[in-house]
Amino acid sequence: MNVLLLGSGGREHAIAIALAKSPSLKTLFVAPGNPGMAALARHVALDIRDHPAVAGFCKANHIDLVVVGPEAPLVAGIVDDLAAAGIKAFGPSKAAARLEGSKIFAKGFCARHNIPTAPYARFAGAVSAKAYVRGKGAPIVIKADGLAAGKGVTVAASIAEAEAAIDRMFSGEFGEAGQNILVEDFLDGEEVSFFALCDGARAMEFASAHDHKRVGEGDRGPNTGGMGAYSPAPVMDGRMRERVMRDIIAPTLKGMALMDAPFKGVLFAGLMICADGPRLIEYNVRFGDPETQAMLPRLEEDLLGLLLACVEERLAERAARLSAKTALSVVLAAKGYPGAPVRGSEIHGIERAGAMPFVSITHAGTKREGQKLIADGGRVLTVTGVGADVAEARARAYAAIDVIDWPGGFCRRDIGWRAIGA
Repeated sequence: MNVLLLGSGGREHAIAIALAKSPSLKTLFVAPGNPGMAALARHVALDIRDHPAVAGFCKANHIDLVVVGPEAPLVAGIVDDLAAAGIKAFGPSKAAARLEGSKIFAKGFCARHNIPTAPYARFAGAVSAKAYVRGKGAPIVIKADGLAAGKGVTVAASIAEAEAAIDRMFSGEFGEAGQNILVEDFLDGEEVSFFALCDGARAMEFASAHDHKRVGEGDRGPNTGGMGAYSPAPVMDGRMRERVMRDIIAPTLKGMALMDAPFKGVLFAGLMICADGPRLIEYNVRFGDPETQAMLPRLEEDLLGLLLACVEERLAERAARLSAKTALSVVLAAKGYPGAPVRGSEIHGIERAGAMPFVSITHAGTKREGQKLIADGGRVLTVTGVGADVAEARARAYAAIDVIDWPGGFCRRDIGWRAIGA
């Protein structure tokens, strides 16, 4: 099969590594890709926002399957446009992608289909939102309605912090995504990322992971796109996984089908495991970043075959086969992130670190200048270690990080702290 992978981040690099292992793969193309994918795929200079151009490339190069990595093209309807051109694509339709594209839509959907989630209110102006916050008290959660690259959520510990978040959103920090906001009750528990592959009617349990959203150690500081993750999440034992599949994933599939928007692709449920069970924090309609970098090294079957089964509506009703080992991923980010990252610094030691046993490295914000590897984004690299447990996986990941020479970057040194206790 000829496959086109859309995207350029660490998630897409991890997907490319997994797809390259498939016995069914003939040629892997990636648009636009990153320097780390050069040995795996042919890079294509395509603007993935230009759907006709993507379709034209697929026709000219006999692409059998398009795999869409990031959320923005899905919300913009690229799967629909490719399907109209007779091209198979892995990911939800524009109608189904509203689960991530609008948190207000998702909350209403949960209410209609009895999916457990936090109580909330929606607002189109700061005055009424602030009055509501003052009436509810803190801690409280403020969310932009639309896509905000993982940064549109503030878990406010005080009324002042909540009001400042409201002002930022309505002043245009997130553009159109923040024109409407949600104010949610704070949920107390352990946060988990849970993934299921879906073919519109059936769902396959894929994997769980624990993400670390805050930029600072001890989960302090502003939210980011994710500073690290480990998989599986220990709290997700067999009973909890069954409950999530029954109470959240199954009614989501049923509800979307009733709306004539059957969900095909990967359904990423951001969960809070509370004392009374799992509650949905938010939906995502694609693989997570950096969760994917921790999940896919554990996969023990053909990813390409699974993705194609979703598209062709023939997914097996079983759990995906994953190793019992743990994988832990640490993001290396450029100084300044999650604000304006400092670009242009040179990175050394990648080859030596990547050659270490049970370690893989994925690129995100990098570029090549001749033979030099240069930081060119916020989250720049992800280093993943695999081990028998969280402690061993973490030790391997940080040992590799210590080999990388990059004064212009930083990472959290406590990824996995909840599982290890340090």
